[in-house]
Amino acid sequence: MYPTRQEAEKLLTDAGRCNPGPWEEHSRVTALCAEKIAKQCEELDSEKAYVLGLLHDIGRKFGVKHLGHVYDGWQYMLRLGYDEAARICLTHSFNEGTLENYIGNFDITKEETEEIQQALNKTEFDDYDKLIQLCDSMAAAEGVIKMEERMSDIKRRYGAYPQSKWDKNMELKAYFEEKCGQDIYNVVQ
Repeated sequence: MYPTRQEAEKLLTDAGRCNPGPWEEHSRVTALCAEKIAKQCEELDSEKAYVLGLLHDIGRKFGVKHLGHVYDGWQYMLRLGYDEAARICLTHSFNEGTLENYIGNFDITKEETEEIQQALNKTEFDDYDKLIQLCDSMAAAEGVIKMEERMSDIKRRYGAYPQSKWDKNMELKAYFEEKCGQDIYNVVQ
């Protein structure tokens, strides 16, 4: 399950009041990108894509955290009964399906970290997981930017960006370009 568009908008607005920052607008840009791409993919529901994109970073409601935002968002959505949104909160930062190349601080307990990895091990990414990973990698608070620009910005801020993670993002771009039959930036503009 996932909330309606209106419920998701309210959840994000409330979360933004708890922890104001550019992450809220980044989430909106991610959602709009996901909706536009999904409209070009016959097997995807654009409304669902929008809602999942909107809520992918909802764990930021609970403060300025790195890996903690993944765990907090995942658990928050599970508590609300939104298992599909919870899944996206879990998977959006791990395009390789593992914590190995996570960019950021491990600011949760060892037990919570193990819980994330165990859940990832049981998850086979579907097109919604892949779509939100893609859209997350080209959404800035100001709007859509080239993936290379966003990944370079993350590299500047965190000091590294693993090549395999970079390559996986480019694979996701090619995957959805094939599905859409056009350059992904033409779709999201």
